[in-house]
Amino acid sequence: MGEGFRIAEWHVEPRLNTVFRNGTTVHLEPKVMAVLVCLAQHTGKPVTKEELLQTVWPDTFVTEDVLKRAVFELRRVFEDDAREPRIIQTIPKSGYRLMVPVEAVDGAEQAAPAAVHDEASRESRRRVPVLVGGLAILLLIALTLGGYRLRERFAKKSSSQQIRSIAVLPLENLSGDPAQEYFSDGMTDALITDLAQMGFLKVISRTSSMQYKGTKKSLPEIAKELNVDGIIEGTVQRSGDRVRITAQLIEGRSDQHLWANSYERELRDAFALERDVTSDIAHQIQGRIMSTSQSSVPQPQATDPKALEAYLQGIDHLNAYGRGSGEQEMRKAAEYFQQAIATDPHFVLAYIGMAKAHDDLPISSPEDVEIRKKAAETALALDPESAEALGILAKIHWENELDWSGAEQEYRQSIGFNPNNARVRDQFCALLAELGRMEEASLECQMAQELEPDRPSLPYVFYWRGEYDRSIAMLRMIAERHPDDGQLHYLLFEDYALNGTYRDSIDELEKCLTLYGYGETAARIHSAFATSGYKGALRQFAKDLERLHTAQQMFVPVNLADVYATLDDKNCAFYWLEQAYAHRDMISTGEPLDLILVDPMLHPLRHDRRFTDLVRRMGLPR
Repeated sequence: MGEGFRIAEWHVEPRLNTVFRNGTTVHLEPKVMAVLVCLAQHTGKPVTKEELLQTVWPDTFVTEDVLKRAVFELRRVFEDDAREPRIIQTIPKSGYRLMVPVEAVDGAEQAAPAAVHDEASRESRRRVPVLVGGLAILLLIALTLGGYRLRERFAKKSSSQQIRSIAVLPLENLSGDPAQEYFSDGMTDALITDLAQMGFLKVISRTSSMQYKGTKKSLPEIAKELNVDGIIEGTVQRSGDRVRITAQLIEGRSDQHLWANSYERELRDAFALERDVTSDIAHQIQGRIMSTSQSSVPQPQATDPKALEAYLQGIDHLNAYGRGSGEQEMRKAAEYFQQAIATDPHFVLAYIGMAKAHDDLPISSPEDVEIRKKAAETALALDPESAEALGILAKIHWENELDWSGAEQEYRQSIGFNPNNARVRDQFCALLAELGRMEEASLECQMAQELEPDRPSLPYVFYWRGEYDRSIAMLRMIAERHPDDGQLHYLLFEDYALNGTYRDSIDELEKCLTLYGYGETAARIHSAFATSGYKGALRQFAKDLERLHTAQQMFVPVNLADVYATLDDKNCAFYWLEQAYAHRDMISTGEPLDLILVDPMLHPLRHDRRFTDLVRRMGLPR
């Protein structure tokens, strides 16, 4: 197994990011293993949160939540209980302590305790508990465990850089025809999706990667912004019925070339070609982290060129890169996916695309929800390990059917098959929060934030917990990079409102409405604030939302309930909550009904018997 150490009955291999016991192996995320190593280097002694953060995340801004998530994961693996710890003890307001001795194994040279002299103790000297203190023993552990900090220091001198996280930049279209951009973008999506299913590797989401399409930034800049070790970049060239892909792996921070290859096949084998690229990249990266795991990439069947063409056109409209989204784009995407399905009824990805298109509609009917569910179920029947299908079904069971336990089970299965899906982790975070498991929710949101740095996952957790200043600060950082994201401005509107900063709150609401195409509504709210203050502006906002609802241009009943609860109009607030409950088989573009327990804007309603009754009917814990 190589060099490692033992904690109680568990054998730890830092270089492989594995912990095993009795033949069962568990893979840890690299940063989680690094936290364990740091604690092991100081076994028996408290290690402060600041020291752990500086050691494991030296060049990255992270909150204490990411450290809590790492410790939570370690406790899960070691079957430890935070309330009655046997392995890892929490030092209140300070840090953590590894409570058990660490034992270096696999032939590492060690000095025997002074009390041991007899011949019978020779065997025991091969495995000697590391004592607290002792500079030589600590140095031995640092070397035995691979010396995380030393390896970082000398990484640039090494000819075999370790790659534990990557971003796939948009593949460049070499066809000479701008109309073929959809094809190169589709191949990029497929490559990201397949690499994301490699459990040993953190893969940045496609949303974050695609923002670098046509960028002039250097690879070290991109690697730093996304906090990744490696970058994949390449090209796609389609000529007649042939496809050619080139790909290269680059060490992000040093811009050093590590590997490159080119591939060519017939168009009908485009996905098999992409899987070849995935397999080779996985092999290269596994070799660099010295992993013995074999992450197989199943080879897909040949795809009818017409079905492939329709599918990639559908993906182009679904993602709507650079064009914004909306009902027209989603309906067009659904048409293309239906063409792909009609041509090839066994095309799993086309069913996934169909489900997503009907999920991302601004307003969707019960019929849309049924189409989405049927498409996801068909995909799962064709591929029982489809993480995407499981995630889609989990969302339906949660939001539309209020099946909390069923949704949780499917979210866990989805994450098991693809641990790098930021969208699924974000949704699972919200479900856990509503079930009152805020610590677990925070951990999932932290992971989503790492996978997609510009996703407002953690700000929502801060918002739910009433930490409005922290939410505002993080949203401001994200909004600087994405000033045209209306969702960010709406959450800032709510944060500022609850923080009592009403001028800023209304400013953010106006920005949000303008970005979503409701400039006239924004202007009316601006005038109302000038003449009638904050509550006057909210009354105007509610009036306009009701008008848009009547015109079937928007369906945001919980948002209306939020506004009326703030205005202390409980009857109107409960009317809209009941509308949300009665029409839960529709998809809302606004605040979801299933988050009413953590929505701080609904706090004035929580002691009302009508609220208690609604919570009961929803099957939520009170």
